[in-house]
Amino acid sequence: MGKFRIITEPLPGLKLLQPKVFQDHRGYFVESYNKNDFLEVGINAEFVQDNQAKSVYGVIRGLHYQLPPFAQAKLVRVISGRIIDVALDFRKDSPTYGQYFMIELSEDNHLQLFIPKGFAHGYAVLSQEAVVFYKTDEYYHPEAEAGIYYADTDLNIDWGIAEKDRIISEKDKKLPPFKQAKIFE
Repeated sequence: MGKFRIITEPLPGLKLLQPKVFQDHRGYFVESYNKNDFLEVGINAEFVQDNQAKSVYGVIRGLHYQLPPFAQAKLVRVISGRIIDVALDFRKDSPTYGQYFMIELSEDNHLQLFIPKGFAHGYAVLSQEAVVFYKTDEYYHPEAEAGIYYADTDLNIDWGIAEKDRIISEKDKKLPPFKQAKIFE
């Protein structure tokens, strides 16, 4: 048996994973990625880029995605701190188009979220600081970058951060609402 267990597949292709954690009086050890173990649970993405971001409490990043032919699948985890992670199905032909899944990822729960191509992704930092690490199966291409306004009232996402405490980039404040965003086809 592999070192990863799928906890849930809340939307088609989206997988919440629990890695095996080896813990003792010294601390813990987690194998966060093993290609063979991921193949066992149905993830065959060929990851080509690793990204890491450190943010303070109240930061909301997203909702971001890349348009084809540079769409990205992502494997997201938290190295330190806590976040609310959000994956929004943006695949026009999907039966769950426009639905999202949110989960708390933290350094304590070691959960990982596999987000397939065609999802917009964002997160909010709940702890004083958080370090988020994610793998992508496609390189970043600025010309393919797209996004959806994080506070779109049609989506009604509860980011867990009071409005007065939210820290949003100028770029993310200008993203279009869901109904006006560039369609992922």
